[in-house]
Amino acid sequence: MSWAGLKKAASRAGTQVSMKLGQVERTDDSAFKVEEERFKVLDKQANTLQKEAKAYLDAVRSVSASSTRIGNTLDLFFGTDSGEQAISANAYKRAVEELEGDIARTIDAPYRATVLEPIGKFAAHLPEVNNAISKRQKKLLDYDAARSKARKLAEKDDAIKLRAAEAEEEQARAVFEALDAQLKEELPQLLDLRVPYLDPSFECMVRLQSHFATDGYEKLGGVQRYFQEGVREEYASGALDAKVEGALQEMRELSICGLHA
Repeated sequence: MSWAGLKKAASRAGTQVSMKLGQVERTDDSAFKVEEERFKVLDKQANTLQKEAKAYLDAVRSVSASSTRIGNTLDLFFGTDSGEQAISANAYKRAVEELEGDIARTIDAPYRATVLEPIGKFAAHLPEVNNAISKRQKKLLDYDAARSKARKLAEKDDAIKLRAAEAEEEQARAVFEALDAQLKEELPQLLDLRVPYLDPSFECMVRLQSHFATDGYEKLGGVQRYFQEGVREEYASGALDAKVEGALQEMRELSICGLHA
């Protein structure tokens, strides 16, 4: 920070202290505070949306990659068997590999172009608005300080200093009011534009998520034909648990499982 900037910062800090002590009158800023609070909510929501939209794509790619690794492992696991299990494991491997390839071709790039990039551009614009709000607050402090100074000099018999103070007050008022008017006009417009701006991205996101879910359902649904009928009913009735427990008991009965070091 330059020396001039440091002096301004110190002066504004002093003005804030004087306001707390009641020595400087504070401008009623309640009308603007309403719009500022609305913008703060929008800013927070935009950052959350950007973060979670990216997390979704990362999660889809992670799930797909994990499924492919599981498929490769199961294919090797059942590969030495010539029964239905080996066939179904190989079918699962091929299904998840196709699904992963489809994500790379039809989801990844479109999702980035139609969802992540527009949301990122929207969120990237908001820090500029925050800077403008911060600048307005500083100019308001300057205006309140100049006005207080002029009022105090009006009580004294020093026309030269009073004219200089009044000129400083007028300049500070003009700078503040120009920025204030701009923000009061444009902040509501920005808030209103958020829906038409993000709506196309929202539609694309739903369509791409639907494509991912439907494609996965279709591809994995084809693997189910290799499984016996009634698996869900066996799970609900507890029969599947009994089968698993029976297989575990057979493993426990093997002599190698009973060996101790």
